Amino acid sequence: MTRRYGKGDMQLQTVKQARAAFHERHASKFYSGPLHLATTVSISLLVALSSAMMLEKVSPLEWATVPLTFLYANISEYLGHRGPMHHKTKFLGEVFKRHSIEHHSFFTDEAATFDSSQDYKAVLFPPVLLAFFLGCFAMPVGAILYYFVSPNVCFLFVLTAILYFLNYELLHFFYHMNPQSRAGRLPFMSGLRKHHITHHNKSLMTSYNFNITYPICDRIFGTVYNGTD
Repeated sequence: MTRRYGKGDMQLQTVKQARAAFHERHASKFYSGPLHLATTVSISLLVALSSAMMLEKVSPLEWATVPLTFLYANISEYLGHRGPMHHKTKFLGEVFKRHSIEHHSFFTDEAATFDSSQDYKAVLFPPVLLAFFLGCFAMPVGAILYYFVSPNVCFLFVLTAILYFLNYELLHFFYHMNPQSRAGRLPFMSGLRKHHITHHNKSLMTSYNFNITYPICDRIFGTVYNGTD
């Protein structure tokens, strides 16, 4: 009897091909998924700890830096994802390719989990981008705040920004783990994971669920998928 292949079978076969092609393009015999994850966590926590140690007698007004930075980071995450990561631009074409073409072919709503630790590379930012994030975003803004506002505001900004980045990386990493894993069974994880994996439906990815951490901006801008389309 000839087997009839359904849409799900065809999608899984396409994912297998995409994953094989990704590993062929980006494979390195020196790559270690656990080391990649540990490097991201270690550098982020080191920067956060160093910033926290610089704080002195923080005033109530200065503490407002934390929620303001959090909201700023959430907006940046949303606009970056909705914009250049899903719409090709002249100067950020490689970002579009890596996200919309490679990441969304590697993971779909039907095949959203890692096969092995070698797949971590398809989710985690390269460590060089962490250096870029610190050197071109957190540090320059922090320096401006240091000299024109106060040292505490500077270090609170850097502290919150780097912890938000780490939070982003870990949540995104957890979404692509087996949902029955320890991380996947965390009380708050189910709803956040569903929000993100829905975004991996190719027919929805350019219109809905752009927040990867917390869907604050998705709710503000009305881009939470409600299942009616």
